[in-house]
Amino acid sequence: MEKTIELQEKRVEYTLRVSKRARGIRLSVASGGVFTVSAPPFIRTSVIEEFIRKKSEWVLDKIKYFSRFPKPRKMMSTSSRGKHFAEHKPKALALTRERLAHFNERYGFKWNSVTIRNQKSRWGSCSRRGNLNFNYKIALLPPDLADYIIVHELCHLGELNHSRAFWSLVARTLPSHRSLRASLRKVGMSLS
Repeated sequence: MEKTIELQEKRVEYTLRVSKRARGIRLSVASGGVFTVSAPPFIRTSVIEEFIRKKSEWVLDKIKYFSRFPKPRKMMSTSSRGKHFAEHKPKALALTRERLAHFNERYGFKWNSVTIRNQKSRWGSCSRRGNLNFNYKIALLPPDLADYIIVHELCHLGELNHSRAFWSLVARTLPSHRSLRASLRKVGMSLS
């Protein structure tokens, strides 16, 4: 059920999900700043809203942060997904080629091919043959997260694993790679 609440003189929209399985009040904010509150049926709305107000600083901070990322769309049909892929593939290919060339000035690695794919669960991959594959949704990410994926796969050309040596390669260009990786996990694969 869609609701609104005023937090620190700001009107905030949220979705209230009442569930028998919920053990308490849970707040979550997702891509696009979508704010959701889950609660068991026996908790009154006034108690839920008081809980939200107590957490208002956290809520507003998370909404501001996640508003940077595109709002997830409803599940697309197969034909819509194909159209979406075709629409964004050229931009994704141009972006990855340009940023690979930029970052590779530091590394000097060689790759075989760069391919843009319509994958459901991976942002990128690097094969033993030196083929770099990227998800087309990389074109929809904020630039710092797209760069993280590109540098990550580029560094696999030097270390085809996730050893300390690999992360040292990544850190040469992106010393803040841990926080970027955490941000990418929060975004997930829901971009569309």
